[in-house]
Amino acid sequence: MKGFVEFIRKQGVVGLAVGFIIGLATAGVVTAMVNDLINPIIGAIIGQGSLDTLTFTIGDAVFNYGHFIGVLINFVIILAVVYLIFKVLRLDKLDIEEEEKD
Repeated sequence: MKGFVEFIRKQGVVGLAVGFIIGLATAGVVTAMVNDLINPIIGAIIGQGSLDTLTFTIGDAVFNYGHFIGVLINFVIILAVVYLIFKVLRLDKLDIEEEEKD
């Protein structure tokens, strides 16, 4: 991990690209987890097959609020994963360490 942190610190744009790719991969895994595991569990608890089936209608408009809830859960989990990776790799300390060396 130390080598990876040094790589990100030294490479700049390349490190940013690597971080972007890792973020996309994380988002894909989290999206699959939410769609395939969390949504069906919540749907079973509330008596529906999945969150995606939760809707309400006003006139001719159909509001798919279950899908929105799933996307919101997905967003929160991705934020938590990125935050934890940020803390585990101690990337929050990089700028402070650089300033102390100057």
